Amino acid sequence: MIRPPRQASQDARSLAEVHSSVGTSQVTFLRRMLAFAGPAYLVSVGYMDPGNWATDLEGGARFGYQLLWVLVMSNAMAILLQTLSARLGIVSGRDLAQACRETYPRRVTLALWGLCEIAIAACDLAEVLGAAIALNLLFHIPLLIGVLLTAADTLLLLWFQSFGIRTIEAFVLALITVIGCCFCIEVFWAKPSAIEMLGGLTGQLSRQSLYVAIGILGATVMPHNLYLHSALVQTRHISRTEPAKRAACRYNLIDSVVALNGAMFVNAAILVLAAAVFFKHGIVVTEIQQAYQLLAPLLGAGAASVIFAVALLCSGQSSTLTGTMAGQIVMEGFLNFRMRPWLRRLVTRALAIVPAALTIYLAGDNSTFGLLILSQVILSMQLPFAVIPLIHFTSDPVRMGSFSSPRWVRVLAWATAAVIVGLNVRLAAGVLMDWVSGAGAWKPLVLLVAVPVPALLLVLLGWIVIEPAVTRRRRLGQAPVIMPETAGAAAEAAPVYHRILVPLDHTPLDRLAVSHAAAMARLYGARIFLLHVEEGVTSQIYGKDSSTAEVEAGQGYLDRLAQSLRDQGIAVETEVSHSLSPRKEIVRYARQIQPDLVIMGAHGHGGLKDLIFGTTINPVRHKLDAPMLIVRPGKQG
Repeated sequence: MIRPPRQASQDARSLAEVHSSVGTSQVTFLRRMLAFAGPAYLVSVGYMDPGNWATDLEGGARFGYQLLWVLVMSNAMAILLQTLSARLGIVSGRDLAQACRETYPRRVTLALWGLCEIAIAACDLAEVLGAAIALNLLFHIPLLIGVLLTAADTLLLLWFQSFGIRTIEAFVLALITVIGCCFCIEVFWAKPSAIEMLGGLTGQLSRQSLYVAIGILGATVMPHNLYLHSALVQTRHISRTEPAKRAACRYNLIDSVVALNGAMFVNAAILVLAAAVFFKHGIVVTEIQQAYQLLAPLLGAGAASVIFAVALLCSGQSSTLTGTMAGQIVMEGFLNFRMRPWLRRLVTRALAIVPAALTIYLAGDNSTFGLLILSQVILSMQLPFAVIPLIHFTSDPVRMGSFSSPRWVRVLAWATAAVIVGLNVRLAAGVLMDWVSGAGAWKPLVLLVAVPVPALLLVLLGWIVIEPAVTRRRRLGQAPVIMPETAGAAAEAAPVYHRILVPLDHTPLDRLAVSHAAAMARLYGARIFLLHVEEGVTSQIYGKDSSTAEVEAGQGYLDRLAQSLRDQGIAVETEVSHSLSPRKEIVRYARQIQPDLVIMGAHGHGGLKDLIFGTTINPVRHKLDAPMLIVRPGKQG
């Protein structure tokens, strides 16, 4: 593996610092289950964050048990979509953001990234407000000060990251346990009606409850959690064989079902508590603080309010940890750009703190509840732009092979997407009509500002829906290989390639270089030689006896590329070398195998970046007699 820019090699893997860091080779079923358990629990905390509390409290207090069916439906959707997300990460070795970047044109990728960042900021806004409200309830810290104090949890996150992914999972699981125990006690004291709870599963929905229902949907099927799960499953060390992948998919399905159903019961407990306590007494909850103050006298238990606040604080802190990881995955995946974790955390938190602080300062403490509900509706609006690409990718046999979704799963997935899009369009149309009807003399300005943005989003969504058909037609209309016009004029002098060398640098350029080599190999019946150079310190000391996570990951990467070529009927040989100088190793190996053609990728940088990352192509070019094909990243799609 040649890695002139070291950072580029890390960017090829989701959460590179913990990638494949958890072993899964345990023998017994229970031990293997415990080894795979964890990613879904990190994902599930996003389903019980303070934003969920706001939607569940308002839903239960205003509509009783009527929206209980929305929670159950949303949880079923979440299990289906999270299972697809996990399969994408396990089978393809790419997270959802990376898959989008590699599939869509640059402009579309940037638009999807922007929408996802808005969703993450909205989620973090809910976490900021929830933590600030909990601090206010427990320690009487003013809300505005509490919002500013939440920036300090960046240090908490960085401290936990130093202990590895399993420590983070254990800490989050402990917080989930506290939340669950708190609400078990609260519901036991509330004594809800079982018959009325069953009546809440009958699917009632009015225009008044639609806004809250969509907030519940957005709070449960959170879009950035789909990106997160597809990366977290790659923290497990999984062999690239088909049986190993199938086993990993099976264990992750169990993990998802258990974790997400647990999150659903927490959400249901919040809604049931609000219905049994507030709706029963005709009290409409307009802020979380109000729920805190009323729980003790209405339930007749002095500890009820304190337990409620403790659970809220645990909720905010647990979702903070996973929200940061999602932000890292989204930025690295969509942009292939890595930012220091502490800086990424501060940026994400600043995007949440600023609107929260301004709203509290200008509108007062009572504005926080409405802001929490709005944040969850924003999440729901972004859902289709994550769900539809996920369905496309996991239904693609080229990408997923035998793991591509069967027809019944595709039907369920598209039905889920249709429900999400339909509810969002209905809400957006209703809100837009309300704005226009109430604008008066400002009606033209409202139309000018409010109409273009939804229109552009609908165009983007439509393009994502039809993209596979467009791409397929474009590919069918293209010739697989375009030969120079002069080739026919001097056919007897045309080169024939039998041995093609492709040095790999563990970046997206490898796919481009290998695709060119595959086209040449099919045309001439050539053999491809893939070279992977390890540069690590361990490799320099132990050479071929090296065995580290990075070396194993590099070997697996090489094996997957080779197997994909062999599946196309192309002869492949692989070589792993260990050297401080990749260019010298390329020259040595080339002189050994005497290739007819060398294909290498060029990153397209120069000047200062060459000084930072170094260069490989020019030194190799000057030392070899074989012709070279230099491929560069171009405009895709």
